[in-house]
Amino acid sequence: MEYEIRYYSEAVQDDILTLPDSLAARYVVLTRRMLAIGPNLGEPHTKAMGHGLFELRLKGAEGIARVFYCTKVGRRIVMLHSFVKKSNRTPPHELAVATSRLKEVRHEDA
Repeated sequence: MEYEIRYYSEAVQDDILTLPDSLAARYVVLTRRMLAIGPNLGEPHTKAMGHGLFELRLKGAEGIARVFYCTKVGRRIVMLHSFVKKSNRTPPHELAVATSRLKEVRHEDA
């Protein structure tokens, strides 16, 4: 049984699809792999951020981007938030957005 990818909102999906070309292409490649084998691709492609939050690590000619996601029962992967990195560290605001959305998604399942 394959995995399924969902998006927190249409805005999140639109943000991901409007990433620069090489980053969007990398996203497509990695998410196809996630659909086939699951959400944990291992580093350098994915990284656990703690408390059920993960990041998909995209690198391309235009720079670096991150897509935060979580997993749900039933082999579902939910893309929560994306951003293009401008520094070595993940900005606290970007992590806070993803964490807040993770809590909302978990609350829906409760």
